[in-house]
Amino acid sequence: MKRVVITGAGTINALGHDVATTLDAMRAGRCGIGQLELRDVERLSIQIGGQVKNFAAEGHFNRQQMTLYDRFTQFTLMAAREAITQSGLEFSGELAARAGVVLGTAGGGVSTWDDNYRAVYEEGKNRVHPFVVPKLMNNAAVSHVSMAYNLKGPSFTVSTACASSNHAMAQAFQMVRAGAAPVMVSGGSESMLCFGGVKAWEGLRVMSRDACRPFSANRNGMVQGEGAGVFVFEEYEHARARGADILAEVSGFAMSSDASDIVMPSKQGAARAMAGALQDAGVNLDQVGYINAHGTGTAANDKTECAAVADVFGHHADKLMISSTKSMHGHLIGATGAVELLACIMAVRDGVIAPTIGYQEFDPECALDVVPNEAREANVDVALSNAFAFGGLNAVLALRRV
Repeated sequence: MKRVVITGAGTINALGHDVATTLDAMRAGRCGIGQLELRDVERLSIQIGGQVKNFAAEGHFNRQQMTLYDRFTQFTLMAAREAITQSGLEFSGELAARAGVVLGTAGGGVSTWDDNYRAVYEEGKNRVHPFVVPKLMNNAAVSHVSMAYNLKGPSFTVSTACASSNHAMAQAFQMVRAGAAPVMVSGGSESMLCFGGVKAWEGLRVMSRDACRPFSANRNGMVQGEGAGVFVFEEYEHARARGADILAEVSGFAMSSDASDIVMPSKQGAARAMAGALQDAGVNLDQVGYINAHGTGTAANDKTECAAVADVFGHHADKLMISSTKSMHGHLIGATGAVELLACIMAVRDGVIAPTIGYQEFDPECALDVVPNEAREANVDVALSNAFAFGGLNAVLALRRV
């Protein structure tokens, strides 16, 4: 098996339009959640979110591109540009023929669906734009990244709700590790913060009206966010031969299915995914210093995840640092694992642990070190990134310091 490393990272989310700004915000414990700015917001019960503000697509894409790019595709292309530029790779010849893209999204072009349902049902129009389908399809972002960077290898989209990005990155990791591709571009993107998207989530009654407070006894629900995270996964010797700057090593992953309930999480399913990732990475329990938790801020998720961590790590659970950056950027649904991987890279590369902000009250069912409210400096050799989705689909990645 080949070693797999990350040589490029890119993002746009509520904390910042690039990686440096995002990591600065995480270090500072800055909150990107605020009042939503969207059409008919007054008709929504939930009016807060981790919205990407001050983003003008017209400044980055021409008119023809705008007819093809839903907001989630725009975010993907922005993040991919940053990641590929940082990697220093140019895709031509054999490298282009073998390198590909695997991205995660839960909703794809939700904004395009919303706009066109309005046009037909509310405004009474009888026609929609001929490019509506290629604009809203879940694989649109993958296709446009492949075209923009001449990536002709294995390329596809993964859609597993809130675990989409972790499942996508796991597939990219596995392909590079197995030698199927020397380089894969991977991550995820989501943009559900439109009227229809938020209204649908309201129906679940899991949304907070005021703040995301993971692990705090007074938590009252999740807060939705939007954005993208994209990474360049590269075979270690390939990266070393060209003198690439290596951000971290992807050392293992595991996936599991709860096979129990469509919305309620399972301790056993989460535990099996974490234990499997450790086994795949070949690391001992005491080598793990940090877990970026799924940590949605709902009563069920947080206590279940903490119980699973305790089951897997035993006595070492008390020495672990565990935090949820969703408290700052919101829950990016299919893109959430990708943006959260940045916190894991920061932990193993820079020795900085992103905090769980908004923490107010101790919960005995979440009695772990949740790094409350302020970032912390610590040496971390191995970090886990957890993603546990509706449908009981779990995906955990392990990162190692290089």
